[in-house]
Amino acid sequence: MTEATATVATVLPHALPGCPNARIALFAMRRMGAHGLADARAAHTLFTAFGQGFRRPLVLTRTLMADLAGSATGQIAIAPCCCARMTPAESALLTVLARVEIEPEKAHYLMSDLLGIRRVDAVLASAAAVAAAFADDGRPIVM
Repeated sequence: MTEATATVATVLPHALPGCPNARIALFAMRRMGAHGLADARAAHTLFTAFGQGFRRPLVLTRTLMADLAGSATGQIAIAPCCCARMTPAESALLTVLARVEIEPEKAHYLMSDLLGIRRVDAVLASAAAVAAAFADDGRPIVM
């Protein structure tokens, strides 16, 4: 293993999820994290995936990203949109979205670790709303 490969494996230790719905959520979150909540490509991706019902997942994803940014005590590392691997923070966030309804305690601990705070109920509620928006349209996020 070369030094560059070792560095990439350290910074981006997780492979992209196999779930196409998780990939859509990841792309939208990466775009909004890097280019702002009003990013047109994130909106277009959700429009393409959800059709006319795109507004609910779009607004809820924007809300989640704003809540994450406002609540985090440190930086949340995100990779570029074209990157074929995930940061630990991205992996944790997608796991929260996949588990918030079925394993709320695990989701709570992951969100606490991600944000560096103990009281994460408001942000967790935003994550649950995003997960529900995806699931209600037949696009559950699975990790």
